[in-house]
Amino acid sequence: MNDSQYPTSEAARHALPSNLIHELRTPLNHIIGYSEMLMEQAQERGQDEFVPDLRKTHTAGRQLLALINVSFHPIRPSRMPAPIAATSDEHPTPIESTFPEPTAVGDLASGAKKGFLLVVDDVEANRDVLSRRLERQGYTVATAENGPQALARLRAETFDLVLLDIMMPEMDGYEVLQRLKADEALRHIPVIMISALSEMDSVVHCVEMGAEDYLPKPFNPTLLKARIGACLEKKRARDRETKLFAQLQDNFRRLQELEQSRDDLTHMIIHDLRTPLNAMMMGMHAVETMGDLNEDQQEMMKISQRGGKTLVDIINDLLDISKMESGSLQLKRQDIPVTGLIDTALEQVAILVNSRNLTLATELDPNLPHLVADEAILIRTLVNLLGNALKFTPEGGAVTVSVRLDDDGHSLQFSIRDTGEGIPPEAFERIFEKFGQVESRKGGRTVSTGLGLTFCKLAVEAHGGHIGVASAPGQGSTFSFTIPLRADGEHEQGTLAQGMGAATKQPFNGASPEAE
Repeated sequence: MNDSQYPTSEAARHALPSNLIHELRTPLNHIIGYSEMLMEQAQERGQDEFVPDLRKTHTAGRQLLALINVSFHPIRPSRMPAPIAATSDEHPTPIESTFPEPTAVGDLASGAKKGFLLVVDDVEANRDVLSRRLERQGYTVATAENGPQALARLRAETFDLVLLDIMMPEMDGYEVLQRLKADEALRHIPVIMISALSEMDSVVHCVEMGAEDYLPKPFNPTLLKARIGACLEKKRARDRETKLFAQLQDNFRRLQELEQSRDDLTHMIIHDLRTPLNAMMMGMHAVETMGDLNEDQQEMMKISQRGGKTLVDIINDLLDISKMESGSLQLKRQDIPVTGLIDTALEQVAILVNSRNLTLATELDPNLPHLVADEAILIRTLVNLLGNALKFTPEGGAVTVSVRLDDDGHSLQFSIRDTGEGIPPEAFERIFEKFGQVESRKGGRTVSTGLGLTFCKLAVEAHGGHIGVASAPGQGSTFSFTIPLRADGEHEQGTLAQGMGAATKQPFNGASPEAE
């Protein structure tokens, strides 16, 4: 039979009910499928004398199936989607020219990946041919003879893939696919539709409904192996992603629980520390006022008091930061003159300036407007930044405080500039991070916890501003922050956690060896 014997246009093909064409194809598919498997078995067993006759049977079946496919077109039910339009020169291709000759079974079985597959077809011989083919390729196979039975098995067992015939009575492949994809527990199972080549429009419709792929009848062994293997590999990849995502969620939940436990423990410890420390500080102050202390004893007492005050400040920082992160510490906004704010902060660091022969200068515009903010919080922010600058500036150095109206005209920019040792680039990632210790390049010195800078970041961002640093080793550092003149709608409520989120757990783009 050659191409000239086939009809050359749709008009030349005869219309038959689709179920009748299905009935004509089915026994031919059986002949083709069984003859393929018999040829493979004959090759396996060395019975080569049977192969030529089996190949003739196989070829005759394919030729007859090709004749049916190109001579008749189905009358489709109204529920079927319209066929895909063909070009005017399109010409049906005989099936015998579409598929290659059967391949030796050894080539098919090698490297076949395991999987549990469900074959759904109302014709027993169809199920048998396909099941035996899949089992020879290394898969475990179960079958269902109709849609309800298939859905029941899918709910009762765990399958890796479904091979679903379109043409079935009672519940056809469309309805089975629709119900499967609507079920949250089953929708992840890939489905390969089984159809004749002339039903390509139906296949497209099934793919749009969620089918993974399709297989044409009769089954070509190489194509069967390739498409099932590809679908299973995609499913395994999705399963790995789902499992990994679940593990990540579980790890994140556990991390949150551990962080909460750590914070609760920290909060408990610092509360327990503050009471005896305050008692110790009061006792030292009382001893100092009693008199009868010589000069050395008075000096030792002052050193002890300074150390105790440092511990109290650290504990207060921890408590306040904890309140900020939980949103329980409220801003107390009021109208503040900027000059008075700076003067108060300078008074609190005066002892550092005098004891180390440092120069402390200010650059203030006398016409700076007032701002509405929490005065105590901003003074503490300035004191923290000034204290860092003074502590890490060598004797004879200078620290300058400047305030100016920001370019937007709605904010004030505060800057603290020092002539200290500067900040190495490798330290930038941990600036303002709670408990983030960094090392100075000079002498490998490890500095303190960084709670002061954490406080500054929380306080500034709670006001709706931004804080940052500019520095280079040997060139000093400049810490700058902006504060809006008035609270906008976002910050009107004013908790110290607003605008910050989990800021203390997110590295800032920069770090400082001067982190107090």
